[in-house]
Amino acid sequence: MTTVVIADDQPVVVQGFSAILRSAEDLQVVGVAYDGEALLDLVAEHAPDVAVVDVRMPRLDGIAATRRIGASHPATRVLVLTTYDLDEYVYEALRAGASGFLLKDTPAERLVEAVRLVASGSMLLGPQVTRRLVQDFAARAGTAEPTPGLDTLTPREREVLLAVSRGRSNAEIGMDLHIGEQTVKSHVSEVLRKLDCRDRVQLVITAYEAGLMQEPVGP
Repeated sequence: MTTVVIADDQPVVVQGFSAILRSAEDLQVVGVAYDGEALLDLVAEHAPDVAVVDVRMPRLDGIAATRRIGASHPATRVLVLTTYDLDEYVYEALRAGASGFLLKDTPAERLVEAVRLVASGSMLLGPQVTRRLVQDFAARAGTAEPTPGLDTLTPREREVLLAVSRGRSNAEIGMDLHIGEQTVKSHVSEVLRKLDCRDRVQLVITAYEAGLMQEPVGP
């Protein structure tokens, strides 16, 4: 059973999302909060698998809350709620340790799927956000510092890192590189270890900060 907490300052959003997630047999909503401080209390009490967190909340915003959850409860994955797919805070949320983003008007089935994906360790990063990240880092060209561990990657591991950074799934990477999906999983695990990254989202951020992504990524 995947446990979930929901935090948003709009009661209608909390109630709606809570009802949707409770309808899934494998998901359990163990608490809801209407501000960032209350969210931290919930996470400390329940240690949920996933926290669905709004960016804009009173007392403590979603980005600061995400950062504190990552520091104190790293096993809890954070799924950030945004109003627009190009929300100016999306990058900061991911940099703070979020495992993905979700639009508030997302369909019910997509919400359930997103929580399951994040709980499994996958990232939820759409192509529009990927393009936004590329644009942000393009504007900072020349300021990247050396990334520890990057020079230890094999050529194949570097290819896998770039593919992950473009939002490709393990199955898609396997087809692109003509290798088995299990082999891809092994490469991803090794890249995570060498770059000291927790998950695929951190791999994406690391690749951009290292200056590996030079061209916009298509959908």
